[in-house]
Amino acid sequence: MSIALTWLSHATWLIEVDSHRVLLDPFLNDNPTAEVTADSLDSISHVLVSHGHSDHIADAESIARKNQSTIISNFEIAQWFTAKGFGQDDLPEPIGMNTGGQIQLPFGNLKMVPALHSSSLPDGSYGGNPIGFVLSSGKQSVYFACDTAYYTDMRHYAHGVDVAILPIGDLYTMGIDDSIQAIRVIEPRIALPTHYGTWPPIAQNPNAWARKVRENTISKPIVLGIGERYEV
Repeated sequence: MSIALTWLSHATWLIEVDSHRVLLDPFLNDNPTAEVTADSLDSISHVLVSHGHSDHIADAESIARKNQSTIISNFEIAQWFTAKGFGQDDLPEPIGMNTGGQIQLPFGNLKMVPALHSSSLPDGSYGGNPIGFVLSSGKQSVYFACDTAYYTDMRHYAHGVDVAILPIGDLYTMGIDDSIQAIRVIEPRIALPTHYGTWPPIAQNPNAWARKVRENTISKPIVLGIGERYEV
């Protein structure tokens, strides 16, 4: 199976594995840099949510309702969606996982891994532990670090993946320099940046990031424009 990755801006990714279309952290309608809307996305089989902040979860409910998608997140966020009626009226039951767990899905094996961040839901309720994901499908593997600081155990959870997608925006997550440290311990074949450029506080120069990756790591940097696609 091949994995195709499309950056929809901010931290939102469309993940295509053969005929399966999976969405990570949908934030589109109120996103000043997004070029598509939540209503424009079709045939989304699963929605992955890394934590409860509105810039990661804002459009999850509307997209999942429209597409009858299965929502996958930590236990607390899955329960939050269950309270909104998911699992009833032909809407799939959300899948609640916890850190270190994994599940075999039609598009591959999904493992939930730690992220060092915070997580509260838009209504102020507790959002559980923030997490990232490692997706393995066929011979390909992708690490979605999601919103996180750098931590050395990234090597344990993601060492040697084909692709690592890491935040570089700084302020709310790791910045460029810490992402380089993460790449050095993970040693992915390919590294891609995420969670930057949406607002001035997280403005970054991705080409400067790519230059540092080439100079300081063994990985190949790929910088996608909004809406661009990369096939693993």
